[in-house]
Amino acid sequence: MTLTIWHVIGILATLAVIVGVSIYSGRSVKSAADFDRGGSSGPWLVAGAIMGALVSGQATVGTAQLAYSYGLAAWWFTLGAGIGCLLLAVGYVVPLRHSGSTTLLGIVSQRYGKAAGYWGSVLCSLGIFISVIAQVISATALLTTIFPMGMGAAALVSVAIMTLYVVFGGVTGAGMGGVVKLFLLYLACIVGSLTVWSLSGGVTPLLGRVSDLCQAPGMDAVLGLSGGADAFHTRFLSLVARGPLKDVGSGISLLLGVLSTQTYAQAIWSARSDSAARKGALLSALLIPPIGIACILIGLYMRAHYITTAEVQALAALGQAVPPGLTEMASTSQAFPMFVVNHLPSLVGGVVLGTLFITIVGGGSGLSMGVASILVNDIFKRLSRRLDDPKTGLVVTRITIIVVLLCAALIAVSVPGPVINDFGFLSMGLRGAVVFVPMTFALFCKAPISEKWVLCSVIGGPLAVLLGSLLSLPFDSLFLGMAVSLLCCAAGAHFGKIA
Repeated sequence: MTLTIWHVIGILATLAVIVGVSIYSGRSVKSAADFDRGGSSGPWLVAGAIMGALVSGQATVGTAQLAYSYGLAAWWFTLGAGIGCLLLAVGYVVPLRHSGSTTLLGIVSQRYGKAAGYWGSVLCSLGIFISVIAQVISATALLTTIFPMGMGAAALVSVAIMTLYVVFGGVTGAGMGGVVKLFLLYLACIVGSLTVWSLSGGVTPLLGRVSDLCQAPGMDAVLGLSGGADAFHTRFLSLVARGPLKDVGSGISLLLGVLSTQTYAQAIWSARSDSAARKGALLSALLIPPIGIACILIGLYMRAHYITTAEVQALAALGQAVPPGLTEMASTSQAFPMFVVNHLPSLVGGVVLGTLFITIVGGGSGLSMGVASILVNDIFKRLSRRLDDPKTGLVVTRITIIVVLLCAALIAVSVPGPVINDFGFLSMGLRGAVVFVPMTFALFCKAPISEKWVLCSVIGGPLAVLLGSLLSLPFDSLFLGMAVSLLCCAAGAHFGKIA
């Protein structure tokens, strides 16, 4: 994969435009309240802030990568995220905005005591931080794929751009940058889909080529296929190709993650009105799933025309030749960037690569802002009343973001790339297990619940998710964590009283 000067020009121009818009729009930020909430965002800015953080490395690079191996099942990330935004719009926007709090854990703390809020903040911050690590790893992997640089340098570059993207803009800057990025991302998806259609002669010939590949000598063993002629359909045309409990669990983790993540809630609080917040969430619900479809088409095209080095070696071990017409690539993570470089016009490809990179950067920066907001508002302010001063609070929030990103970069350079998706889904599961059930009870259940039971829910839910991940259960560990959380809160509602 070789970049031309036009690729570089497209990348640099795209980065300059999006980062410049974010910094410029953030010049009005004068206090921590402005930084965290904005307060004047319309529907498109709300959608930009949500999608700027949510449509990240997993939604793009990760979806194309998963589609390369499992086809339509890769849709669960963006489909689950879209459903989560829909539920956010119809059920949670108004209660959140009228809760009297600026953080999700603040809502829990108001109703069920400081202990639940404190431990919830710690564990939720951990969950979001894990996702920040995943974004830094994604950005680093992308940079090292298209540029001759080491992991350390790529991680520092990624963190530097994330810092510029959010530290000087807050919600307003992230929202404006998200709107520009949204436009470019959709343009990239449209161009990519049309290119796949043109090169393949339509979807049917593309699927036919993938089907033929599945039946090539030795490929069934290499791909782990079974079922004869139906193998192609069960692997590449099924929403549950990895198993119903696995794939549905992945979708639910995204749904709960949207409703349980500070970053997306901050976009809701930043809106000028309940109506603007609801429309912004609905726009996100409408716009996110099609991005997944476009990335799936790209992943399928790469499956039909490319083969990984590991698959080549596996075929050789079986005494089989590589099927004709396939080009070798190092790993499945290269599916999206290699498609862009090899099959799109150079300048357009540069713009797409720049958009892809800033998409990942936007996800990491938005999530880091969520971590910082939780730490400052739910933990640090309890330790020092000096943070009640708006200017002091703003400085500490910005410093916290920088520290979070540097810690993520340090971990990212020491963790291998293949665990990116594991990081992402673990993060979503932890957030959902910590926040969703206690927050929902606090917003909608008027019955008294013992603070001790809620504390058990806040701590027990994420611990169950972690335990389930270590035990390699035959189902998503999210189910175990949510069961523990729900049982604790239900028991508290039945037996307890608010202390």
